[in-house]
Amino acid sequence: MSNTDNLNQDNPRPMRVNPQISDSVTQAGTQVLGTSPAVSTGNLYMASSQALGNAAHNATTNGYNVNTTSQAALTQGVAKLMSIDTATTARGTQKIYEPKPQPVPYY
Repeated sequence: MSNTDNLNQDNPRPMRVNPQISDSVTQAGTQVLGTSPAVSTGNLYMASSQALGNAAHNATTNGYNVNTTSQAALTQGVAKLMSIDTATTARGTQKIYEPKPQPVPYY
């Protein structure tokens, strides 16, 4: 059975199909099949580039957040050091630098 001599179920007479229409349908199907690999590869590249762009943006944002957190921790540490009174600091320094007794050697 060819494309041009199809039988209609309701009408047993053969129907003629214009060859230009069958060629157009065939070409459209061939065009879709021919461009599918290129379209799917393009979609893959677009998705990959979007994911990499998001990853770079997230890394930049996380770097800013780490910098802010580090500055806050440094500020709190300096404030803590500055809030200790001088007598406590002097006593701590004295304990660090006072000589320690040397152990007696055992012979």
